[in-house]
Amino acid sequence: MTENDPQGRHEPGADGGTDAGADAMTDRFHDVAERVCDALLAESPEWASDLGDHRHDDRLTDHSADADTRRAGMLGDALGALDEIDDLLLSAADRVDLEMLRDRVSADLWRLTELRPHTWDPLLHLPGDALYGLITRATHPAEERVASLCARLDAVPDFLATARTRLAGGPGMPRVHVETAIAQAEGIVTLLGGEVDTLLEHAPALRPRVDAARGGAVAALRDHLDWLRSRLDGATADPRLGERTFAAQLWYTLDSEISQDALLTRAESDLLATEEAIAEAAAEYDGTPRYPGQVRDVLDRIATATATTADTIRPLAEEAFEHLLGRMREIDLASVPDHPVKVITMPEARRGVAVAYCDPPGPLSPAEGEPTLIAVAPPPADWSAGRQASFYREYNATLLRNLMVHEGIPGHALQLAHAAGYTGGTRVRRALWSGTFIEGWAVYCEDVLAHHGWAEGAERDNLALRLVQLKMRLRMIINAILDVRTHAFGLTETEAMALLTERGHQEEGEAAGKWRRAQLTSAQLSTYYVGYREVADLARDLRKARPGAGMREIHDAMLAHGSPAPRHLRTLLGV
Repeated sequence: MTENDPQGRHEPGADGGTDAGADAMTDRFHDVAERVCDALLAESPEWASDLGDHRHDDRLTDHSADADTRRAGMLGDALGALDEIDDLLLSAADRVDLEMLRDRVSADLWRLTELRPHTWDPLLHLPGDALYGLITRATHPAEERVASLCARLDAVPDFLATARTRLAGGPGMPRVHVETAIAQAEGIVTLLGGEVDTLLEHAPALRPRVDAARGGAVAALRDHLDWLRSRLDGATADPRLGERTFAAQLWYTLDSEISQDALLTRAESDLLATEEAIAEAAAEYDGTPRYPGQVRDVLDRIATATATTADTIRPLAEEAFEHLLGRMREIDLASVPDHPVKVITMPEARRGVAVAYCDPPGPLSPAEGEPTLIAVAPPPADWSAGRQASFYREYNATLLRNLMVHEGIPGHALQLAHAAGYTGGTRVRRALWSGTFIEGWAVYCEDVLAHHGWAEGAERDNLALRLVQLKMRLRMIINAILDVRTHAFGLTETEAMALLTERGHQEEGEAAGKWRRAQLTSAQLSTYYVGYREVADLARDLRKARPGAGMREIHDAMLAHGSPAPRHLRTLLGV
């Protein structure tokens, strides 16, 4: 890279090379990158299917001990091949792809050999994701999907038998993971009923084959459920990773230079600042001077006045999404790709971790007209009536507006639609996504939209949206604090619930779900806060670097490079 060429384009003689040498190294990198991508996809058939690569739709991931040895060898060979690439002879785009691919391979190798979640986490051994896309996504002809589904169903008994072998021989399972695996496995059994029958309407001749395959799979799932239930009392392993292991998990997940100590310090400082901001907004909403407890009072009034129900939560989410499409055009925040989006109720097989998610078509081979799905989960059926009511207060109509900003427009659905349009020299940036950038962009959009308001002239609605957005910012910051303190510093459930309900103003049901999520995941909850900080800083610096650019131009530039980590996006934008 030269000082006068922030994009890092190679010039004759630069860095001691030649045009011919640069071209040869570029070709070599592209070949190595494609071969490494192929190897990664072959080792994870479910991930390949999600990305739209259907060459491995007839297989499930092999979690056997022999497969561990083979996979470690493949990853080691991949790192060796990538290390032989001279990055000084590559363009900025290819250098970013090289570093992203190297980071992914290194992370996979560390998790396989050090973290080893497949020996203690039963959630990794459930076939739900492998079956769900084939059953519900019209990505390719029904007959082909049914044939692949049968092959995967046939593999389920051996797949689950391997799971029990690995888990029984491991260091022990945390109870929260076993409980969640039981609920999701029950959801998979449900998925194999009516949803499969709906698919068979498009391939009725294959019903006998499917019925035989799913019968065996359901029987195997029920046996596995009995085994999981028998292990509940003995599932006493601590779900916390510990300070050293969590530091490594944070590094590989965030792809950021920030340490866990620096992250915690910044987050706790920002929590104080956001508490001050929401207190000012609550006083403005009331039209009174500030008083103790005012923030919770105001938020409770908004929640009560706009509480949802089981019948209204999805229609209200759909209504909010449609409004946001129009609002985007009014404020010209970013270009809106012509891509369908559908709001659905979250399938049972995918519940138990997050309340909502955005699921785009696979970027490696997107099907024509296949929509992005925004899924919203109802509260668990076994919750008490009081806790369910708490959920519908938490996810009130005003907060749903902010949720649709995050999951839909201009958040995930918009960003991932832009990312799907990226083409480069390799598949790396279409296959590898940075959660730090994806979540950071969505949280950044919450802030931008709240600043512009829900609608012109609707001051009361605009202020209410600003209040819930600030509440969600509190949640985002507390996510990171909860993540670090739980896994690295032994935060207790009592301390976590107090943090979530008192300083985060969350309903009891939401707080209980977040404590569960903090135990089930590690480092992912930090992507929101770190991503927001880095994306917002990048947007600010890009505006300074391009003073004549409008908001849409700035944001379109940020969205034009796939979903790399913010530090890589800086390189690509020359900031």
